[in-house]
Amino acid sequence: MKKLTICSWNINGIRAAHSRGSLDWFRERRPDILCLQETKASLEQLPDGLREVEGYHVFYTAAERKGYSGVGLYSKPQPLNIKNGFAMPRFDGEGRTLIADYGKFALFNIYFPNGKQSKERLRYKLEFYDAFLEYAERLRRRERV
Repeated sequence: MKKLTICSWNINGIRAAHSRGSLDWFRERRPDILCLQETKASLEQLPDGLREVEGYHVFYTAAERKGYSGVGLYSKPQPLNIKNGFAMPRFDGEGRTLIADYGKFALFNIYFPNGKQSKERLRYKLEFYDAFLEYAERLRRRERV
């Protein structure tokens, strides 16, 4: 496999970043893979210029709660498989995880929870981390998403 350029960015609202011109570097630099976290939007809510980008396969997962969380993936190589979440409704409803299988490697695009809000959210964060580590370990043993 050729060398890939992978960028990751907590964008804190993709529509706001787009309106400010913050994504201009993406169109200029054109990394092979761009992972975005905290997009706060579903694919349907994006402007046309972000829903379809020439030369890229575009994937998004959004939270059930509007304007919250969410991750996006722009990828020149077509993943063999894409999964939204860990197949655990408790965690997947917040739209925090996209897992892309590229054959030679799996890419986890994750917006990890913040645990500072309350004891309940801290517990949620730690349980999310455990779920991620268990999923990654199962994947490592199977060598496939």
